[in-house]
Amino acid sequence: MVRSLARFLSPLACTALTFTLAAAPAAAQPGGITTPPSGDNQYASVTQGIGPVRLTVEYSSPDVHGPDGADRRGKIWGDLVPYGMDNLGAGSCGDQCPWRGGANENTVFTTNYDIKVQGQPLPAGSYGLHFLPGKDEWTVIFSKNHTSWGSYFYDAKEDALRVQAKPAKSEYHEWLTYEFTDRQTDHATLALQWEELQLPLTITVDNIADLYVDKIRQELRSGLAFDWQSWMAAAQYTLASKSHLEQGLEWAEKAAHGPGLGQENFTTLSTLAELQAANGQADAAKKSMDLALRHPSAGPVEIHRYGRRLQQEKRNEEAMKVFELNAKRFPDQWPVHMGLARGHFALGHRDKALAEARLAAKQAPDDANKKGVEALIKQIEESKGTP
Repeated sequence: MVRSLARFLSPLACTALTFTLAAAPAAAQPGGITTPPSGDNQYASVTQGIGPVRLTVEYSSPDVHGPDGADRRGKIWGDLVPYGMDNLGAGSCGDQCPWRGGANENTVFTTNYDIKVQGQPLPAGSYGLHFLPGKDEWTVIFSKNHTSWGSYFYDAKEDALRVQAKPAKSEYHEWLTYEFTDRQTDHATLALQWEELQLPLTITVDNIADLYVDKIRQELRSGLAFDWQSWMAAAQYTLASKSHLEQGLEWAEKAAHGPGLGQENFTTLSTLAELQAANGQADAAKKSMDLALRHPSAGPVEIHRYGRRLQQEKRNEEAMKVFELNAKRFPDQWPVHMGLARGHFALGHRDKALAEARLAAKQAPDDANKKGVEALIKQIEESKGTP
């Protein structure tokens, strides 16, 4: 115990505290009162989300310069923090003591969902985070015991997971730090950083869409269930994630036609149409989309955007019909002429496209849209046929 804490305390302080620390490591706070942390290694924590997953690391953070001001740069790895297992001189781990990944109590890693670390599964829970440093490769240990003081009571029988990781050079860090250096929708990188070394760990969530849908199911049993917007947002998530499309269709039906809460409008009907199409119900999808396009809530902008989406899917003839419907419902309104210009141009009707684009230029509501029309006019003028 004294040997390990001596790495973070001055020699004088270690001599003065030898008896107390050897007898009871946690006695730095006698009687439960609040006193400075042992070695002045301050508590720190970092939390990162991966969708509904919450990852947290809680640790005590030593610095490269010791409490007495001594510069330990170049003496951290393999010296202050030994390679492999160590004998800390106290506790019950004997000569099989890993490094605690910080100072004082356990460094604690918590996840509220099952995840994978370095490709290996780790169930939801809190874990004592320990390390076996090496020159070229480290072993990272997640222990089911996360309430002990440091590594003094480490027991390999309590390991939940061991993974290998490669250390790398990093910019200088005076304080030992844990940081999420990469944050994506289904994975993140957690890095231990101290002095000029970092140890990155890849954390992945393989079933992120399942987690979202499970969460949405729970939420749709709350007061949110009485709001059609909630069912619509849930349905649109399945479209965006391209997952759980059958469930999404059920939610879309609720949003549009659910007893006591459903509401037919352009958004609910068009969402329903998309999910019907995604589930192979082509005829039903066509009927729902026709209703959506003719619904009083469908304005010229909404209809135009749907036509543009059809064009992006290379469904140019269908898009042209939508642009023509828009012109019939909302003659001479923005962006009807713009849609007709794009529709004719995509079908190779150069002269009609140019005439409609020039009409659209007169109606452009702002500079950004005006520049867009001018760019289209130039493109049509310079073309010899379809774009």
